[in-house]
This record gives sequence, structure tokens and C-alpha cells, in this order.
Amino acid sequence: MLGMSRGAGWAGKHALRLGTRGARWAADRGEDLWDRVPRDEIREHVSDYMGRAREAIDDAVESELKMLRRAIRRQRKRLGL
Repeated sequence: MLGMSRGAGWAGKHALRLGTRGARWAADRGEDLWDRVPRDEIREHVSDYMGRAREAIDDAVESELKMLRRAIRRQRKRLGL
């Protein structure tokens, strides 16, 4: 128990200093890192993915509608309508 309290005490004392150091590092290098992110490539991949997803959803909905229409026709025929 004593070891845990010492560790927690150390962490509490040093958290502010280390957090500040990390925040300064991110602020200093953040812009450089952001410039290295391939935003155009990401945009293309997401756009392609969304297009494929949209097509898959359209196909699934079209198939479900077709099956629903067939089922309605069968029921009407069975009921004599």
C-alpha cells in the first residue's frame, strides 16, 4: 500500500510538468505533423468507400423491394384479388 501511495504522489507532482511538456511539443510540431497528413488521399479513399457503400445499399434496397412486390403478388393471387 505504501508503494502505491508513493507512486501516486510522484505521478501527481509530475503530471503537470510532463503534461505541459507534451502540450508544448504538440503545439510546436503539430503544424508540421498536420502538413504531412495526406488529406487528398484520405478524401479520395473515403469518397470511394462512400460510393461503394451507397451502391451496395441501393442494390440491397432494390432486391428487397423486388422480393416484397413478388410476395404481395403471391398474396393477392392467393386471396383472389
